[in-house]
Amino acid sequence: MSETVRTHHRVRASELVGRGWLNTGGKSLDLESLRGKIVLLDFWTFCCINCLHVLDELRPLEQQYSDVLVTVGVHSPKFEHEADPVALAAAVERYEIRHPVLDDPELETWKAYTARAWPTLVVIDPEGYIVAHLSGEGHADGLAVLIPELIAEHEAKGTLHRGDGPYVAPEPTSGTLRFPGKALFLPAGRGGSVADGADSAGSWLVTDTGHHRVVQLSTDFETVLATYGSGEKGHADGAAADARFNEPQGLVLLPEDAAAKAGYDVVIADSVNHRLRGLSLADGSVRTLAGNGVQRLLETGPARVDEEGAAYGSPLEADPLQVSLSSPWDVVWSGRLNAVVVAMAGVHQIFSFDPVSGAVSIIAGNGLEGLLDGPAAEAWFAQSSGLAEDADGNIWVADSETSALRKLVIAGDGAITVESAVGKGLFDFGFRDGPAADARLQHPLGVTVLPDGSVAIADTYNGAVRRYDPATGTVSTLARGLSEPSDVIVDHTHVAGAEPLLVVVEANKHQLVYVPIPKEAQQVDEGASQTHRPKSPVAPGLLSLTVRFTAPTGQKLDDRWGDPTQLKISSTPPELLVAGGGTSVGLLRTLELASDVPEGVLHITARAAACDGPEDADGEIPDHAACHLYQQDWGIPVVLQADGDSELVLDLRGMD
Repeated sequence: MSETVRTHHRVRASELVGRGWLNTGGKSLDLESLRGKIVLLDFWTFCCINCLHVLDELRPLEQQYSDVLVTVGVHSPKFEHEADPVALAAAVERYEIRHPVLDDPELETWKAYTARAWPTLVVIDPEGYIVAHLSGEGHADGLAVLIPELIAEHEAKGTLHRGDGPYVAPEPTSGTLRFPGKALFLPAGRGGSVADGADSAGSWLVTDTGHHRVVQLSTDFETVLATYGSGEKGHADGAAADARFNEPQGLVLLPEDAAAKAGYDVVIADSVNHRLRGLSLADGSVRTLAGNGVQRLLETGPARVDEEGAAYGSPLEADPLQVSLSSPWDVVWSGRLNAVVVAMAGVHQIFSFDPVSGAVSIIAGNGLEGLLDGPAAEAWFAQSSGLAEDADGNIWVADSETSALRKLVIAGDGAITVESAVGKGLFDFGFRDGPAADARLQHPLGVTVLPDGSVAIADTYNGAVRRYDPATGTVSTLARGLSEPSDVIVDHTHVAGAEPLLVVVEANKHQLVYVPIPKEAQQVDEGASQTHRPKSPVAPGLLSLTVRFTAPTGQKLDDRWGDPTQLKISSTPPELLVAGGGTSVGLLRTLELASDVPEGVLHITARAAACDGPEDADGEIPDHAACHLYQQDWGIPVVLQADGDSELVLDLRGMD
């Protein structure tokens, strides 16, 4: 941006206030101690997949500008569990965050900077003034332009101070496993040549997420039979010792006939690589099955704000290695679809993958974040992270950000309908058993179907395993006191006649454990909660909505197909929004709010498409230009009152 735009109104940055600091060697930081540096505040919460994407987007910039740029993660929790300082410290270690982190459990700094969404980025110049507000993902290219501008400006003024930043590395965790994600039972005879004869009862395959590899364990969960992946973060195919993963999560064993046709045995959700990988147990080799490594919605090529992907059930690309994926988190085999079902957490959708043809398709979810049932193409999901198939061929879904248990009901003709068994919405959670309509979970990541047809849920942030009984429509608790259980699986090795066990992946204790299924489940009621975010006071009647977006220097709004911006707006409850809902072009909208609804949530999705310059001789964007789609979903809690605001301003990419 030009100097005149950046200095149109100079706003002094507010002080950084919270409970404490991580990654600083025990020191507290303030803005005065950071004067002379470009400071990038990253408002995040560790449950949020979009926040995790931003962490990875920022790493190259942090490395390139390490002597002038200081990133400060401001952890502003959504869920109650995320306010636990022990859990936060584990998350900082898990995601290998190499910058200072401010623990802001009361959202004091969040409120001071009027943050309204996770993630939000705020850029502060070396003199302590705010120069940019950025919401959502995909801002790395813009920051790569803005940072050198700030460097040049403040070097000329003598206000830039080069040198090391305040980051101090913590002591790392050591052990066989490090923050394991998901597990898979390998029956005897399908464990590969390494395990044949080593354990006649079978073995377990575990995604050793924090070590960026896959580990094969004996049924004692201690004996390592084989490892797949070098343990070095990255992407590489080949032999077991040479392959590289980046935070692998879900994995599924293909049926023997499908494996024979495909030429590999296991499909792995390689989450941060945005790819599906295939593992051959016979020789330990790893191959890439689908995904080009480019995160979906941040694609190169023409960026259309009205683009919702291919028709449901149709392949997204002829070549599966050219399709863009986004944080695949779990995979399960669907006998009814004869394909692998993929929880595509990063875009809040459910995909399918055919291991024989390689076809990748969207099968449920329209990409909007929230909880909405109905036909697959109209349903909303929120960071789905766990999948399991039941005896009827339906797929159960742990929908983490809505703290919900969902179900894909698959008809004989392949038509899919989405239903919710437990859960209320994006900001509703808790620890409550009883009738499903009143029950509450807290950010579940795993799910499995028990022998009696009921469903066990890894209720991650409650540290529990819960049970939903479809026959009675009730929820109970099977076990608690666990440390962020990320997956739950029925044990297949128990002796006939004995009580079945569950295998739980206990991520924050870096282990797998056996958990008995009690004959009588517990009934727990620790209450229902809501995310405590400031509610915006707004007046009933007309509300003027403005979303600010300024394309980065060197980019131009992509107007080749008309207006390259778009708003999608709805509300909870629906009666809150009298007029102004729906989808239309532009980033300005006048809404009409009901006078008889005391409070609710406005759901706002903004998109803008821009392409890199230079323009051609006619001022047009050349066909080969790299293009970018900027998007952010906001859930704005509002309370209606007569003296409330009649204007709402949000920043998609706002420059001061």
